Amino acid sequence: MGESIIAFLETWSPIDIVLIAQNFDRFLWGALVTLQLTVISLVVGGLLSIPLAIIRSGNNPFLNAPVWAFTYLFRGTPLLVQTYLIYYGLGQFEWVRQTALWEPILSQAWWCALIAFSLNTAAYTTELLRGSIITTSKGEVEAAKACGLGKWMRFRRIVLPSAFRRALPAYSNEVIFMLHGSVVASTITIQDLLGVGRWLNGRYYLAYEGFITAAVMYLIIVLLVSRGFRLWEKHWLKHLYPLDAVEARPKKGLASFRV
Repeated sequence: MGESIIAFLETWSPIDIVLIAQNFDRFLWGALVTLQLTVISLVVGGLLSIPLAIIRSGNNPFLNAPVWAFTYLFRGTPLLVQTYLIYYGLGQFEWVRQTALWEPILSQAWWCALIAFSLNTAAYTTELLRGSIITTSKGEVEAAKACGLGKWMRFRRIVLPSAFRRALPAYSNEVIFMLHGSVVASTITIQDLLGVGRWLNGRYYLAYEGFITAAVMYLIIVLLVSRGFRLWEKHWLKHLYPLDAVEARPKKGLASFRV
């Protein structure tokens, strides 16, 4: 029975499923590399974006100008160009190759991709958080002032938590975009998910089996990310959702206590 199924797949299937199954462990490894690059770059970029967003939301021109230039540069140029400049461009300078960071970090494709991805997502997240910070309700800020909270305490206890909650739906898109943008890593010799698909097509002279497998795995990862953020939004933004009709009704036994 098993041999007949394999013979059918090899003869009549529009894609070589057997070959994909035989190399599926490589796709799993490529997915792990993709997730590593994406998650670590999001964490590093997120940590960088918080102080940068605070500076961008302020009125100090000496601090605001360089942060604006950073965000404009990395949001205005393609991620592929940024990765190429870091991976191929830095090695053209002799003083860079003589630094202590060259051999362990800057000469390695994985680290160069991580640096490019982290700076890119930091620029986008900075502007996203800046928008959430400056649109914080004035009532929340005034209430914090009335409670005697100082400027930095207001930021830490009121403004930033409120900004994080309101930025969460838009940040889920940034996570997905960063996941999609991680395919750039395959252009600098990294065997990520797309890189394994390209390897499979080149190794066995295939047209689309590797790309289709990679696309399906990306769809699965995006589905899991979307569901995860949906649960996160329900937890953080629960106070903004309308009450259900059942919850809005008065509980039985309480009507007799009306005055």
